[in-house]
Amino acid sequence: MRTFYIFIKCQLGRTYDVATRLVDDADIVPLVHSISGRYDLIAQYHLPDDYDIGRFVSETVHPVPGIQDTETVICFNAFTKDKGLGDEG
Repeated sequence: MRTFYIFIKCQLGRTYDVATRLVDDADIVPLVHSISGRYDLIAQYHLPDDYDIGRFVSETVHPVPGIQDTETVICFNAFTKDKGLGDEG
């Protein structure tokens, strides 16, 4: 599985509409948080390794009405308490 985040800037007054649409319409349900700052929402997705993330974003996220801009961050590794930097297993 590949994890990535999409920061989403919404048109004024559309944040809740966009969040609802992302959660309700997606085949792969994201975790969506409202945030403050440059972007209005952050969505976390997990896709199988063979999915094309760029195609997924352009065909699934970008067409949602009310989205003004996005920035995608692809994750490499997850570090947790039981799987830190020094662990080899």
